[in-house]
Amino acid sequence: MNRPLTFILADDHALVREGLKMLISTMDNMSVVAEAADGEALLEQVTKTRADLLLLDLGMPGVAGIQFISDIRELVPRLKIIVLTANIEPRTVRAAVEAGASGYLTKDGDPEELGEAIEAIGKGGTYLARTVRFAVGEASGSGRQHAVPDILSPVPLTRREREILALVAQGLTAREIAERLGISPLTVRKHRENLMGKLNLHSAAELTAYAVRLGLPTA
Repeated sequence: MNRPLTFILADDHALVREGLKMLISTMDNMSVVAEAADGEALLEQVTKTRADLLLLDLGMPGVAGIQFISDIRELVPRLKIIVLTANIEPRTVRAAVEAGASGYLTKDGDPEELGEAIEAIGKGGTYLARTVRFAVGEASGSGRQHAVPDILSPVPLTRREREILALVAQGLTAREIAERLGISPLTVRKHRENLMGKLNLHSAAELTAYAVRLGLPTA
């Protein structure tokens, strides 16, 4: 039997933590191993407790916004972070993913999305809540400044470019993509460079966000 998937819960509201524990207890082979109600306690827990996933409230006391995600990833690179918040501002979502968050969920979202996020992240992908995807898409259509191109008038992509875009969004390396598609890693890197140039994107996080908005599989 595989060992349980373990969680650290970071939220300053005890009722929220209790609710999350109850939800996780209904899932097979998963358990909560630590909790934190502020940033200082969380830093202590992530360094002394071996866990697989962190559910992080960005509005918790002592959490210095997006930078806190980068700090935790630097401290414990193996720890996957799922942001759990009420903030669906597209700029914040993009910054969180670029800082190293593997998932972004909303506190008023469907509880089933936690299971979907865990499944996607377990396969090396990134998961954004449905309301978050909608908000990012709306921001694109509204003409606000953003890094991701407008999918209402998408840039034409070849079949191979769409394949590679989807696999990059799933978190696969160039070598893994090459093995999957039967091409060389150098060819994969060239396609990725071409994609970034064609879409005016600058990171895997931005490619992932674009793939999500195109409806490509990211898990």
